[in-house]
Amino acid sequence: MMANDTSIHASETALKRLKKRHAKERRFKAMGIFACILAVIALLWLLISVVGTGYKAFYQHDMTIKVELTESILDPQGERDPDKLRAANYRRIVQNSMYERFPNVTDRKDRRELFDVISTSGAPNAVRQMVYKDPSLVGQTLTLRVPTSDNVDQLLKGNIDRTLPEDRRKVSNQQIAWVDALVESGEIKSRFNTRFFTNTDSRDAELAGIASALAGTAMTLMITFMLAFPIGVGAALWLDEFAPKNKFVDFIEININNLAAVPSIVFGLLGLAVLLNFMGMPRSAPIVGGIVLALRTFPTVIIATRSALRAVPPSIRDGALSVGASHVQAVFHHKLPLAAPGILTGSIIGMAQALGETAPLLMIGMVAFVTEIPTNVTEPATALPVQIFLWSDSAERAWAERTSAAIICLLTVLIIMNGIAIWLRNRLEKRW
Repeated sequence: MMANDTSIHASETALKRLKKRHAKERRFKAMGIFACILAVIALLWLLISVVGTGYKAFYQHDMTIKVELTESILDPQGERDPDKLRAANYRRIVQNSMYERFPNVTDRKDRRELFDVISTSGAPNAVRQMVYKDPSLVGQTLTLRVPTSDNVDQLLKGNIDRTLPEDRRKVSNQQIAWVDALVESGEIKSRFNTRFFTNTDSRDAELAGIASALAGTAMTLMITFMLAFPIGVGAALWLDEFAPKNKFVDFIEININNLAAVPSIVFGLLGLAVLLNFMGMPRSAPIVGGIVLALRTFPTVIIATRSALRAVPPSIRDGALSVGASHVQAVFHHKLPLAAPGILTGSIIGMAQALGETAPLLMIGMVAFVTEIPTNVTEPATALPVQIFLWSDSAERAWAERTSAAIICLLTVLIIMNGIAIWLRNRLEKRW
């Protein structure tokens, strides 16, 4: 009988079937490997594209100029009144400095082009802030660094082709000659772009930064965490441990699972209709953005918490009950601490998901042009994803650099948050 069975499994038909199964398995493995390779290629292409464009925004060219703070221009009355000093003509002060550097330039058109070598708004504002903080500087000659214009910066970074005809370039031949002379003399140098992290948004690309967006993002995420974490964990505990088993609870569970799949823009519409139009809360404020993102994060926190609670063996709770602990004590003193790593991991991932949301914040008006860093959660603010969206709408190359640089910062924060989640899971997770 055994010989007969062996002959059946070793027959030509059986071997053909076995060969087909092996061929299918090889094809399946090949498709899996191809899918992984394709995903890696797509990821590398995305990272190379973003980093290749954005890394240049982390350094910028500055020019060293000598500025004579002429008293007859800034404070002819000699009053040293800070308000009057702030309103003085600092543009003329900087222009005179540039004209003295190139005294042979006398034509009005050439002088205008010469002044355009530096940031026409950033340089005067830098001098204005210095004099406003220290009026005693009036009458002195200062040496300071000011940003070059975005066109000159792009020229020195190689993003403007010098070989193109002059009428197809944003930088004239004369400006290129001046810039080359300033670079050769060491007056124009490239430095790490601290302004990108310390400045707020600006109409001028060379002055734009993400300071206000970072502050708004931090405040928004703080509100999101303060609402989503305790309420989400509490809801999960009630559903898993204390809720009665009836149709109403089943209805709640189904809707929580469905909310996790609702497009984020719907939560933005809810915030617009309820928080702004009905309740009259301030538009473009981090507190509104935090509430909207908390609503978006609730399902993620609840589902992650319930999964973590169910991963704890029932014997833990049963053991606590058997020695006289109440149900509440068994849950909060024994089960919840053991589920904490999974809860924290799920919450951090939910926060990382909220960090990348743009549509809900657009719906509640967090697209304001914010030139000051917000100091509380009710002031107008923007968020890093929204800042990226706004900059991406500008066509100039300098804005493309800053958009990619902001994306790099956002990805860095997301990677750090996910890394912390993985570290907490591996560090605190118990194996049963």
